[in-house]
Amino acid sequence: MFRDQEFSSDLGSRAVNRINNVRTMRGLQFAEDASPMAHPIRPDMVIEMNNFYTLTVYEKGAEVIRMLHTLLGEENFQKGMQLYFERHDGSAATCDDFVQAMEDASNVDLSHFRLWYSQSGTPIVTVHDDYNPETEQYTLTISQRTPPTAEQAEKQPLHIPFAIELYDNEGKVIPLQKGGHPVHPVLNVTQAEQTFVFENVYFQPVPALLCEFSAPVKLEYKWSDQQLTFLMRHARNDFSRWDAAQSLLATYIKLNVNRHQQGQPLSLPVHVADAFRAILLDEKIDPALAAEILTLPSANEIAEMFAIIDPIAIAAVREALTRTLANELADEFLAVYNANKLDSYRVEHADIGKRALRNTCLRYLAFAEPTLGDKLVATQYHQADNMTDALAALSAAVAAELPCRDALMQEYDDKWHQDGLVMDKWFILQSTSPAANVVETVRGLLNHRSFSMSNPNRVRSLIGAFASSNPAAFHAEDGSGYQFLVEMLTELNQRNPQVASRLIEPLIRLKRYDEKRQALMRAALEQLKGLENLSGDLFEKISKALA
Repeated sequence: MFRDQEFSSDLGSRAVNRINNVRTMRGLQFAEDASPMAHPIRPDMVIEMNNFYTLTVYEKGAEVIRMLHTLLGEENFQKGMQLYFERHDGSAATCDDFVQAMEDASNVDLSHFRLWYSQSGTPIVTVHDDYNPETEQYTLTISQRTPPTAEQAEKQPLHIPFAIELYDNEGKVIPLQKGGHPVHPVLNVTQAEQTFVFENVYFQPVPALLCEFSAPVKLEYKWSDQQLTFLMRHARNDFSRWDAAQSLLATYIKLNVNRHQQGQPLSLPVHVADAFRAILLDEKIDPALAAEILTLPSANEIAEMFAIIDPIAIAAVREALTRTLANELADEFLAVYNANKLDSYRVEHADIGKRALRNTCLRYLAFAEPTLGDKLVATQYHQADNMTDALAALSAAVAAELPCRDALMQEYDDKWHQDGLVMDKWFILQSTSPAANVVETVRGLLNHRSFSMSNPNRVRSLIGAFASSNPAAFHAEDGSGYQFLVEMLTELNQRNPQVASRLIEPLIRLKRYDEKRQALMRAALEQLKGLENLSGDLFEKISKALA
């Protein structure tokens, strides 16, 4: 997986690929770490092996290899890879074999680092800082804790590579120094709490922390809005610019989820909209990066910001925030949308970035002014000479529930109904729609001419996407989403238990929800547990969820 990520980064935008990898970790893998199925990258034992082709094994496993690269550096990492191939090419090698090759080639002690392979859960790293202008000393106190998981009540401190940069008021990087010597920007955090002191820090710095997502951890640090907007403009690392925007959005998403629960309207300060306006108007920024910065966190990413998840409030706030930004920046979105129109389709990095930014603008415009949005979306769909633009228009129509939605969805169906892989995109849009009757829509599509319960891709696109990517509908207060999934899993238990095991994931995370939803989810799991000939794939997950 690490190899594939690096290959994609070499071919396209390294920053955008890194952002997409981190979105997967924060939105999906962290949730797995907090679920009854939490497990280490290398589990000591399994009940059903099919249940361990997981995000933890693959995506988190790739992050662990990336951490080795960060700790050792490119030269030592390549030496380690060469030694690993020399020793084990053509043989069945283990995780320990790989780490040992890295250790031997680099002469770096990795004994503590190996704990990443055997300890489950997502570490939470908390950072406090202090600046003394008289001594020009800047102090970082970094602590780590990993919440207990079902199979591991006690957790040990991990070896965390923690990358940082410090910026002065002009956006220049302040060199890290201690005792007159340079300090490497990747700090080795190995204890429950450590303090790092830097000298000759001539200005109170703005810190960029966990740069490049240097470790798969949750970061806690109290940035000010001013610091975050500063990093959005000045951080020299593209990932840090995106991450600052995510942190700024997270502040107001959490605030507004609480406001929504109290019946209060959305609140978004002008300076937040202005920060995103600056990104839109920045002519030097890579359009692909701008598109990522302007894209709100997914509902699943937002859910990981809360101990108890309120899917209805999250969906409402996410839509309200989209509409607010769309209205505040409507003129800029329209100008950038028109400025990035391409005369023909080319698979080139520059064009890919322009398409991404243009389609991001289109999505906001769909929420800004219904008449204009409807016209722009329909026009783009009909004029599109590539699937990227056509699907972006279709997705905007569905998300904003535009008048053109039904006609465009029907056109797409009529044109592509014989191409299963293309129709998978259509089924995903149907099942993740914000429309009020989506459960009935999904149920009706079980009889669609292009759908088959015997085809795993169709099942994942319709049923799987509904359960995992439309939390507001799946977690409907009346339990209709849970009951629908129970019906589907009952059939798939016999037909394809491996697919059923993947689809049940959102249902086994019942302890992350309020008591009413927990009761409904528990009842659904009990119903499944009572099935005759319950597959081992489902039995393991249901048993752990009900324990």
